[in-house]
Amino acid sequence: MTNAVQWQLSGFADEIDADPRVQAAVMRALGASHVEVRGAWGVNIVDMSEEQLAELKTIFDEAGLKTSAIASPIGKVDIELPVEHEVERLGRALRAAEVLGAPYIRLFSFFYEGKKAEDVRDAVIERMTALARRAEGTGVTLVHENEKDIFGDIPERVLDIVESVNSPALKLAWDPANFVQVGVKPFSEAYEMLRPHVVYLQVKDAESSTKQVVPAGEGDGEVLRTVEALRDSGFTGFASLEPHLAYAYETGGFSGPYAFGVAARAFAKVLDAAGVAVG
Repeated sequence: MTNAVQWQLSGFADEIDADPRVQAAVMRALGASHVEVRGAWGVNIVDMSEEQLAELKTIFDEAGLKTSAIASPIGKVDIELPVEHEVERLGRALRAAEVLGAPYIRLFSFFYEGKKAEDVRDAVIERMTALARRAEGTGVTLVHENEKDIFGDIPERVLDIVESVNSPALKLAWDPANFVQVGVKPFSEAYEMLRPHVVYLQVKDAESSTKQVVPAGEGDGEVLRTVEALRDSGFTGFASLEPHLAYAYETGGFSGPYAFGVAARAFAKVLDAAGVAVG
């Protein structure tokens, strides 16, 4: 099949190595034009100093890489924290986006352990609205990632968030593995509902029986069907590799250079089957 559609390949480079120069070298070797920045030198992106941000910008510039998104941990906190807590951290993420030239910031919709989803719904909407308002007018779009253990884990609640906040500054990132891990068939049960709000693709797959993360196309995340549908809908945005093939932890995951390459090659097969090129 002739590749007629082109997307932009990115990835969570801190899954490769803590050293951003190694991150950049591997991403370039894999043919990526962008990086999604979650951390470097063992420091989370929202905790970096001005000097660290400037150094990171220099390293990526020298490698010819741009930043697709700031992969912030915002919203991966308990819903009981005051609204201002995450709005303040978003300010730091916005500063990182400004320095690195990132058009998107990833965020989440709050942990609520020990409570019912319906009981925290209004508090979630209040906080997500405050975050969206803070981002409005900055030129940066917040993208909510569906993630297990947060309010916005299943399609119906993800849709509730984005429709209730109703801000041009809040859209959706699509993570098929995370849907699988909460018992959702991503394409079959979520795509049609959420597609109007999806602007960013995170490339991760998982097996429904074990919830184990696997390379794209090797699990039950319906990745090929989703890529084909995105292609047909005119999507031309970022596809960001987030393999989590070695281990995952609360704020991220790790793969290492070899496993990250395995993930990239697996996704390349999916793209080839769908007739999508990346740059």
